[in-house]
Amino acid sequence: MKRIALFPGTFDPFTIGHQSLVTRGLALVDEIVISIGINDKKLTYYSLEKRLEAISKLYKDDPRVRVVSYNSLTVDFAKEVGAQFILRGIRTVNDFEYEKSIADINRKLTGIETFILFTEPEHTHISSSIVRELLRYGKDISFFVPKETELY
Repeated sequence: MKRIALFPGTFDPFTIGHQSLVTRGLALVDEIVISIGINDKKLTYYSLEKRLEAISKLYKDDPRVRVVSYNSLTVDFAKEVGAQFILRGIRTVNDFEYEKSIADINRKLTGIETFILFTEPEHTHISSSIVRELLRYGKDISFFVPKETELY
């Protein structure tokens, strides 16, 4: 049976921290579905289409990675794409508390397990919200996003 993990997020933008999690996650599963959640309450910098295009371009030569968008409860979408796992990354203790609560609920609702990878030390300071703030002020973000995404 193919082991599939859903990697959900807004990915606005997709950072080198996200890229690291996908790379490391692929050592644990056969396929990762990077899933961009549509959340009308979040104000994004890049359009959904631009995020889909940028991440898809990054993984165009890797058949183990799919990039899609969804507009439902994450755990329901995980079942829809046949994922047995949800991949999440954490940078801080605060992230852990939040992710643990969600993982517990998802497991109770559907049996889908969440596995958490700790962010590599050199990426702990990187978050999409900080990168968006830099963008708003016209700063260079090339250190924080994969070069292949050409978002800067």
